[in-house]
Amino acid sequence: MSELKLEELTEEQICFQMILHSGNARSKVLQALRLYREGDIEKVNEMLADAEDNLSLVHKVHFQLVQQEAGGKQPELSLLFLHAEDHFMSTLTMKEMVKEMIPIFQELKS
Repeated sequence: MSELKLEELTEEQICFQMILHSGNARSKVLQALRLYREGDIEKVNEMLADAEDNLSLVHKVHFQLVQQEAGGKQPELSLLFLHAEDHFMSTLTMKEMVKEMIPIFQELKS
């Protein structure tokens, strides 16, 4: 997955990239949970790794924005940006919950 360069994107494009990759990660996390229920443990780990890749990209973009603000560049806070951050944070939470739930489910099966 290629890294996004903020200087090449408009603020709107940055937001849409964050939403896109957070959404991809969310889909992978939910797919991992479904695959676990179907017993396909090998693909579960693959889906979670794909989710991590997408979230890593969003995290890098988000971190660049934080660095810019720390350097004195005030960001324009739009509803679209808040929506993008919400997608990112809720997907991070969902991923962590699923990663904690799967071992619990495995213990209950044994």
